[in-house]
Amino acid sequence: MLERGYLKATEGNVSVRIPGHELYAVTPSNYDYDKMRAEDVCIVDFQGKHVPDPDGAGGLVPSIECGMHANIYRERPDVNAIVHTHQPYASALAFLRKPIPALTDEQVRFLGKEVAIIDYAPSGTGFLAKNVQKKVASGDNAFIIANHGVVAVGTDPTRAVFNMALLEKVSIAYLMALTTEAGKVYTIPNTIREIAFGKLKKDEKRIASQIVDAVEPIRVPDDEELPSAVVAEADKSAPEEHGYMISEYLDVEDTMRRLKALVAQPIRGLRHDALLDTLNYFETKCTASKEITERAKKRIPGGVQHNLAFNYPFPLAVDRAEGAHLTDRDGNVYIDFLQAGGPTILGSNYGPVNEQVAVVIRESGPVTGLFHEYELKLAESINRYMPHIEMYRSLGSGTEAVMAAVRAARAKTGKKMVIKVGGAYHGWSDTVVYGLRVPGSFRMNAKGIPWGATERTREAFPNDLGTLKRKLVENRLRGGTAAVIVEPFGPESGTRPVPHDYNAAVRKLCDEFGALLVFDEVVTGFRTGMGGAAGYFGVHPDLTVFGKAVSGGYPMAGGVGGSAEVMSVFGSGLDGKSGAHIQVGGTLSANPLSCAAGHFAIEEMARTNAPVIAGRAGDRLTRGLQRLIDKYGLPYVAYNQGSIVHLECSGVMLLSMRDPIKLLKENKKRKTLMEQMGAAYAAHGIITLAGSRMYTSMADTDEVIDDALTRFDQVFALVEGV
Repeated sequence: MLERGYLKATEGNVSVRIPGHELYAVTPSNYDYDKMRAEDVCIVDFQGKHVPDPDGAGGLVPSIECGMHANIYRERPDVNAIVHTHQPYASALAFLRKPIPALTDEQVRFLGKEVAIIDYAPSGTGFLAKNVQKKVASGDNAFIIANHGVVAVGTDPTRAVFNMALLEKVSIAYLMALTTEAGKVYTIPNTIREIAFGKLKKDEKRIASQIVDAVEPIRVPDDEELPSAVVAEADKSAPEEHGYMISEYLDVEDTMRRLKALVAQPIRGLRHDALLDTLNYFETKCTASKEITERAKKRIPGGVQHNLAFNYPFPLAVDRAEGAHLTDRDGNVYIDFLQAGGPTILGSNYGPVNEQVAVVIRESGPVTGLFHEYELKLAESINRYMPHIEMYRSLGSGTEAVMAAVRAARAKTGKKMVIKVGGAYHGWSDTVVYGLRVPGSFRMNAKGIPWGATERTREAFPNDLGTLKRKLVENRLRGGTAAVIVEPFGPESGTRPVPHDYNAAVRKLCDEFGALLVFDEVVTGFRTGMGGAAGYFGVHPDLTVFGKAVSGGYPMAGGVGGSAEVMSVFGSGLDGKSGAHIQVGGTLSANPLSCAAGHFAIEEMARTNAPVIAGRAGDRLTRGLQRLIDKYGLPYVAYNQGSIVHLECSGVMLLSMRDPIKLLKENKKRKTLMEQMGAAYAAHGIITLAGSRMYTSMADTDEVIDDALTRFDQVFALVEGV
């Protein structure tokens, strides 16, 4: 309420019913709410009498209008919260003696058919309290007091605040209608006029920024046929002609212009009633998920173990996954655009791979501790489609693979410094938890990591080759750069997309300064196409990091590969060459289960042309989202790099330390908006990654995508101002 400007010093009061007692808590009299403490809140009974704190703490007296609150609580058992404040728009209407008639369905639903004016009575008197009591008996939820502001009531504090915001909106609308009505002139005192229209100008400035800072939307005609995910059989049966997920490379300059415009504008989120409906879905339809995740909090830190789990308002517990859909413990079915964070390019729980893996496991079990033929088969499959990876070392995860790649680069080059791109996520190892998610944030997320662990890590700003070169020059004085590690489509799977020639330019800089180029293809490996991002861009890194997709969604998914020369430092076994090789390992690394799953999944992706099909599904989804964004006049940005689809509603991932004031001021509310939109998508049957990213798979047929677009249409219709 302070942020909205509803409460200033001595200009209003708020109260909340205390359940199970004929008491309510109310703000103190003559009080600066910016400095409010919990112990300053006053307790009052339903007769309007103050119940002093037995310890005598605070010694503050309740609001002068506490009797009015008491009468409302006695008269209306359904009311559990009251907001009483001063509002210039409503004050003007009170002077004109103009109650607000029913203007919109929203007003009737939440406030009542009319916002009545309560007769004059001196402030803080029993006369005013009785006048209010008479009016609230009507069952309406908002009132204008002729001499003393407005009152909004609700079933809970959130609803009361929402009703106050709605009252402000309808007051503005009605006042503007009255003051511009043809043939009539209403005289409003200059003081009230100046206050009312001064605030209106401020609101107009905020609204105007949504126009001034906006860009022309991408126009998608209603009669335009969306791209199809259907691939001709002829394309499927030509494995030597494997394509890539991207049909046309992204216009990076235009996309970044749109993303910057989104961040420049005020946020546009769900209407309050829509947010409440979303939360109600979770409370009523996801009870089994809530029960088990609440139990989990007793044994699991935070109650959930997956970083990708969507935790707002609480995590969903999934029982079944198949193809393009997930089913939670309550039986709710969702379209799955999370796809476990990207590895299941064939779709979840893909039967043909499962069947072949089962045969291997029946014979050898999931792990032997000795060599198994599928270690070799997996390495051969990777080399078949990515010839620049002459050797491959299986590890346990993408995080382990990054650790190994950094260690290998230092061992091979004899240099120590590592450069990453700010905002990128390369796992959670000590060295690279640096500049995480927010460019320029250095060690902001490095709690528990010694300074020495990141002493030789540097970050360059996204898409800034000049900064990268400066870091390489600076590192010469510190012993040189061992490796530059990048996500080839840009940090966070292209959340900050890179120009098509960016990777070639980085390759050239690495060669100039004698650093190894490391591609983090945890997401893009095989999702981009059988040749990976390296094949798509025609840029061969020295080392490639894999995870997720390299075992087709099975566990122990990770590894690192490269040329035979660089990979020579990974020699393993008891070969008598103590100290000649870097130390990596893992009892479960290269186990038969993971290696067989990876081999079969890769060969199945090649046979079915899954990356191309998934990419076309991403094209269809993105084009449909762009049409909906234009339809509703939203500032949101939808774009894709094949099967990696971005839907930015808040732009929180575009904030950086280059504008620290904006970051500190807006990071929390933009993150909250992203969470709320993600929850709304889920309540309408769509699972995304954090409400802003989606991965399509071969299982996403045109019918699945069209179903998803219908659901997104329903969510966008709930956005404030639509």
